[in-house]
Amino acid sequence: MQSGYYNAVGGMVTQFNRLDSISNNLANLNTNAFKRDDVVIGDYLRLYESYQHQLPLKNHTRESAKFVNRALDRVPIISDAYTDKSLGAMAQTENPLDFALNKENLYFAISTPNGVRYTRDGSFVVGDDGYLSTKDGYRVLSRTGLDGEEGIMIDVGSNIEVDKNGNVFFRGLDNDALNAPEAVNALAIVSFGNPKYLKKEGKNLFSLPQDRIEDRIEVPNSGALAQGFLEKSNVNAVIEMTNLIETNRLVDMYSKVLKTHADDLNTDAITKLALRA
Repeated sequence: MQSGYYNAVGGMVTQFNRLDSISNNLANLNTNAFKRDDVVIGDYLRLYESYQHQLPLKNHTRESAKFVNRALDRVPIISDAYTDKSLGAMAQTENPLDFALNKENLYFAISTPNGVRYTRDGSFVVGDDGYLSTKDGYRVLSRTGLDGEEGIMIDVGSNIEVDKNGNVFFRGLDNDALNAPEAVNALAIVSFGNPKYLKKEGKNLFSLPQDRIEDRIEVPNSGALAQGFLEKSNVNAVIEMTNLIETNRLVDMYSKVLKTHADDLNTDAITKLALRA
């Protein structure tokens, strides 16, 4: 068995999977509040050494020895994947229905056909039914209506003002100086005790497993909302392009290793075996 051949194949597959992540990041370079994904590359032996105390077999027994192959267990694999939830840049739009959260681990709650979902993309609109909605037509939930999935009705005949805690006010258009803003509702802003359980679901939405709903924390006084701003993607184009070049070079290197095994080493082995025979 040519262990080097298997190592090269494993390394190439790992880089292909990494390439998928990099490509998706670059495709969402201009997506509001997009959070980049990345992978952790390791190998089975490293995982085995980290978690062997959790295995039923001790590492000094004959039974456990069969799980450790010093050649194949060093094949590169993606041992973990994660989402970088760091803040993106804030861009001013002056649109009263655009909202940004300038602190990490804060999300707007959205009502979807599949249940409550969460997003940091605050690019909202007034839907045909008069409710504040995402551009995909999902209602933005109110603070008091979070559990009942109740939205926020917008008075199109008034100016909408939202403070840094998400409280919504309407001000009459007749004379802004004379008409005091009227508090009518509040945006549901939530945080999570352990954000790692949030999973990307597409359309810039995150889902939370139902059995982890206790991790959701309502934040009525976040002090983080900025009206007339949008959070941009946290993807750094220079870093992603550097990763893309590195990945392509590694794929090329592994390809050359495979070619060497297939053409040179195999041919050499067959020739020598034939001569000895």
